[in-house]
Amino acid sequence: MSNPVLHYSVSGEGEPLILLHGLFGMGDNLTSIAKALAGLFTVYQLDLRNHGRSFWADSMRFPEMAADVLAFMDAKAIDHAHLLGHSLGGKVAMQLALSAPERVGRLVVADMAPVYYGGNHDEVFAAINALDLASLASRRDADELLTSYIEEDGVRLFLLKSLYKNEAGQFQWRLNTRVLESRYDDLRQALEAEQPFTGPTLFIKGELSPYIKTDYRDAIESLFSQAQLKIIQNTGHWLHAEKPVAFNNVVKQFLTAS
Repeated sequence: MSNPVLHYSVSGEGEPLILLHGLFGMGDNLTSIAKALAGLFTVYQLDLRNHGRSFWADSMRFPEMAADVLAFMDAKAIDHAHLLGHSLGGKVAMQLALSAPERVGRLVVADMAPVYYGGNHDEVFAAINALDLASLASRRDADELLTSYIEEDGVRLFLLKSLYKNEAGQFQWRLNTRVLESRYDDLRQALEAEQPFTGPTLFIKGELSPYIKTDYRDAIESLFSQAQLKIIQNTGHWLHAEKPVAFNNVVKQFLTAS
């Protein structure tokens, strides 16, 4: 039995462009770039599995998540689309381009490489697990509790976007936190492919972010033969939120190039 189609929002008109968010996020994290491009493309903002309003599943392997996006395209009769993915969404977008290159036009990868990442999100999982949702009274209380684990205001606000009240008035996560934590090692893995993606590909790095290193150049070029790299100055991993005008301009210029 096939999984249900990923939750999405859509705006604009023109060639299809699919946006894929990062870990612990949801499709509307990329609303700024969606608005910037809606005059040129039909923009789909997807929630990945176990995120937002999309379905929950017990696995987080990249081939499966890429297949989710492909199933969405099939359901919406989208034969061919441009892809833009940030962080985890970047890996999913890369996997789809490698697995089904005939379905992908231009590929934009925001601050992610197709390599194994040894880092972790232990403090985020600790913060999530520390919240007693049954007794939580307010979002402000949640923020105060999270502060013990996460100092950065922006990271806490990002997480709190996925906290909501259900019909019974009780706080719940729009994240399958159990699976995200238990399958976290799957999200560290490098991508593999029998042949490279030869379509136009843009990697965008935040200057201050460690996610795209010079050491990763060979891995990138071996899988993406037409890869270009742009660096947005004075910004980190959340480059699309920290420098939206610069990010949007770089993406627009690449996607509309002849």
